[in-house]
Amino acid sequence: MTNENFFENVFQVVKLIPYGKVTSYGAIAKYLGAKRSSRMVGWAMNQSHSLAEKIPAHRVVNRNGLLTGKVHFGGERMKELLESEEITVLNDQIQDFKSHFWDPNIELKL
Repeated sequence: MTNENFFENVFQVVKLIPYGKVTSYGAIAKYLGAKRSSRMVGWAMNQSHSLAEKIPAHRVVNRNGLLTGKVHFGGERMKELLESEEITVLNDQIQDFKSHFWDPNIELKL
């Protein structure tokens, strides 16, 4: 699988994350059968900002609920987007992370 195909697969999964939910880079990588590729998922999220199609990249965080990708949104935009979905963020970390976590490995069973 090329990086381009992998990125497109990542985008397809991210578009399925429901409003008010988040997932992690690692959960997406695992779902795509590449569990050691969470960093590649992060690169895909960074590239998503240059696409014409809107990809809800703000819904992808690290395994601890930290907004590690916020630098790519500029300022506080990632936090603002999450809070607009009624997700509380304190010190760049999602509060009550487990209740907001959406696992594609469970939700998108083949």
